[in-house]
Amino acid sequence: MMRAGIAFLVLAYVLSQFYRAFLAVLSPVLIAEIGASTGDLARASGLWFVAFALMQLPVGWALDHLGPRRTAASLFLIGGAGGAGVFAMAQGPGAITVAMILIGIGCAPILMATYFIFARAFSAAVFGTLAGVTVGLSSLGNILSAAPLAYLIEGFGWRATVGGFAVLTAVIALAIAVLVRDPPKPEGEATGSLMDLLRMPQLWPILVMMFICYAPAAGLRGLWISPYLGDRFGADLGQLGMAALVMGLAMVAGNFLYGPADRIWGSRKRPIVIGNTVVALLCLSFWAMPPSGLWAAVAVFALIGLFGASYPIVISHGRSFCPPHLTGRGVTLLNLFGMGGAGVMQFASGPTYAALAQTRAPAEAYGALFGLIGLAILAGLTLYLWAKDSTG
Repeated sequence: MMRAGIAFLVLAYVLSQFYRAFLAVLSPVLIAEIGASTGDLARASGLWFVAFALMQLPVGWALDHLGPRRTAASLFLIGGAGGAGVFAMAQGPGAITVAMILIGIGCAPILMATYFIFARAFSAAVFGTLAGVTVGLSSLGNILSAAPLAYLIEGFGWRATVGGFAVLTAVIALAIAVLVRDPPKPEGEATGSLMDLLRMPQLWPILVMMFICYAPAAGLRGLWISPYLGDRFGADLGQLGMAALVMGLAMVAGNFLYGPADRIWGSRKRPIVIGNTVVALLCLSFWAMPPSGLWAAVAVFALIGLFGASYPIVISHGRSFCPPHLTGRGVTLLNLFGMGGAGVMQFASGPTYAALAQTRAPAEAYGALFGLIGLAILAGLTLYLWAKDSTG
């Protein structure tokens, strides 16, 4: 039953990955049919991450006190399925924003519920590998939100397609309620609070890394890859779906690459620093040496997806310093910074691009935007270099 429950939590996280990235493919039809703008969609996408991030603190409390089964099943059913239903019936960009907030709330507990079970039921030495495999498998949602979603939209229309995913979300939520088993609490478990975690100086550089490590791949794959390729190279819906698919596959591979990296390198810090430095340089390359062709640009996006998938090992690095009785609040605090960073980037990227586009051609404006993201990564890495390493 534990394996079946974890399997459905992974399926739920597949949909979480799908929902955070599907606007990249839906954006052309939403702009054409309900009058949404790229700014509206950037704001809605950012609010998904903000809602997801803000829910992490109550989710952490709920995991420690109510357990992962009730926490994940109830929020995924009400927020996830309910929000997807609102999206399918949307008549304007305001409804899309409300739907994305609801979906963000619904998806908030899924990965953390899975990590909570891993932390309580498995040894710390394999946590990073399990975390990487989970995110790797769940990144199939990125693939689903690319070319397959484009084909479904062309075949059934976007409303019927999103409505179908609302039904699927509800079915998976009910399966979680039935099949997930809460791990037993340790005997004589100590008490503690979020403040105990915030008083730990070794966590702060890792929280900074969490804030910047996920934002580039999530933002570029979830929002900017389609406008960039469309405006710069005139890519059509099929090409946009294929480009998003390629980047999604690279992100899947990256999660499996980072999963066992701590055991291979004997360090959690070293692969994080190397991988995110590569991402920063790739983002800066759009500014300094823009790709000359469509598929050259897709290749750069794919490399960003590959090396930008360090989220599991960063959260494993932070979790290694959290005491067992604060497991739920520890992983959700880390996730708050990870999703919060992605949300801030989504929010900031829309008006930043609009300001850059007023004085630059589209290609130069996109390059400057991506270059600024690269500089933000380098700034975060400078602070992360002070982090204490861990291997156990």
